[in-house]
Amino acid sequence: MDSNVSSRTTLDKALRINLDKNKYGTIAEIGAGQEVARQFFKTGAAAGTIAKTMSAYDMKFSDAIYGVQEDGRYVSQSRVKAMLEKEFELVVDRVGKSRSKTSRYFSYGATVEAKSFKKNNECHAWCGIRIQMYPGAVPSEIIVHIRMRDTQAERQQTALGVFGVNLIYAAYYYFEDAKTIIDSLTDNLEQGRIEIDSIEFSGPYFEEVDNRYINLHLIRSWKTRAIMFKPDGSVIVPAEMLYKKNVLTIRGSFKPVTRLNVDMIEQGLKFFTKMEGVNRENSIALAEISLNDMRGNDLHVSEEDLIERVSLLNSLGYSVMISDHTRYFSLRAYFRQFTKLQIGIVVGIVNIRQIFDENSYRGIEGGILEGFGKLFPDNTRLLVYPEIDQSGELLDYRTVKLADNLQYLYKHLLANDFIFGIECSDPELFNIFSREVLNQLKNGRGKWEQCLPNGIADEIIERELFGYRE
Repeated sequence: MDSNVSSRTTLDKALRINLDKNKYGTIAEIGAGQEVARQFFKTGAAAGTIAKTMSAYDMKFSDAIYGVQEDGRYVSQSRVKAMLEKEFELVVDRVGKSRSKTSRYFSYGATVEAKSFKKNNECHAWCGIRIQMYPGAVPSEIIVHIRMRDTQAERQQTALGVFGVNLIYAAYYYFEDAKTIIDSLTDNLEQGRIEIDSIEFSGPYFEEVDNRYINLHLIRSWKTRAIMFKPDGSVIVPAEMLYKKNVLTIRGSFKPVTRLNVDMIEQGLKFFTKMEGVNRENSIALAEISLNDMRGNDLHVSEEDLIERVSLLNSLGYSVMISDHTRYFSLRAYFRQFTKLQIGIVVGIVNIRQIFDENSYRGIEGGILEGFGKLFPDNTRLLVYPEIDQSGELLDYRTVKLADNLQYLYKHLLANDFIFGIECSDPELFNIFSREVLNQLKNGRGKWEQCLPNGIADEIIERELFGYRE
């Protein structure tokens, strides 16, 4: 393991690889020049490392070399995987018998949509490396999706060059620790120039790496703000999940997910899909878990704990988002990067009180008014689920009690259709509290099982989740 994880410059890393005669491979880059290869040539001695560089910009040339992917896209995960496989096979076939048996071959690939001269397009890339961890080994892969935040094409290209060297270097020198690989991917790049919102490890050397767990480290290492999981448990790039979708989201701890949580989601969907232009086919329901409390403090929840919650929500057919967003307007802004359609946020009465707590907006120059200006600029609605207070009285979105100085602000939002009410399908659900369920299940089987959706209690018992013991 290299002790100087972030102290080496980009050229230092490239030179170290170039001077190792046992590392040899190809670099294929489509869409933003040949910036990764340039770093290796710039530092010198590249002939010892690079068998070939190439860039097939023309679609027909690219298709002829790598085939036509099923999704038909060129900047995609399937395309970069095809590039890696093709180039790796070529280098092994062509020089595998003539080079030293101690050689460890690699192929690096990137397919990029950089800043366009004519349009304001999304700037992103799929990058990856296929690599032998020891001579003659079956190759393993690391596939990464990044979003470029620079506004100039030249700066994006430079960032891609640095990132590519970091990925190749990390694959060779940090392969024993997936978190160290992630930490090193932004070496020599200023904070915020690229966002890494998905990473996938595969192959025999990474069999011990659980991609669900390791992707959460992207948030903890400040590489991204959120990670998304499909109902099958796999990680998905947010842009692919949310593009041209109406988004309904509900924030919660979901520890564990209860019948009340499910009713809030389903009642929210029932209302949401009655809105103009919204239906089940063009919408997604997303359960969101924040790593922070309402003050922005990290709750220090373990990856294992988070994945247990994700897996239970997935078993019910829900997509899940883990984020470090604290305020709801920050969550809305995150979704707005990917869709211009309707956003619905399902909240309880307790959440309304938090949203209307002026202390929640400390540090924001415009205070609560700026916060609401950012929460409701376009096509965003709060859908409020009722509750029963301690006296047994039903409180809904029309009877929620707020500070006197905020009543008129609340009425303004109601009158302008920013806040709506949704119903509870069964008053008995008001008696379900996740914290009580969590405390009870630690004592073995009991009435808490009736508070959970079908199959969830069985899974908790079978897998001994959340501290359950027989």
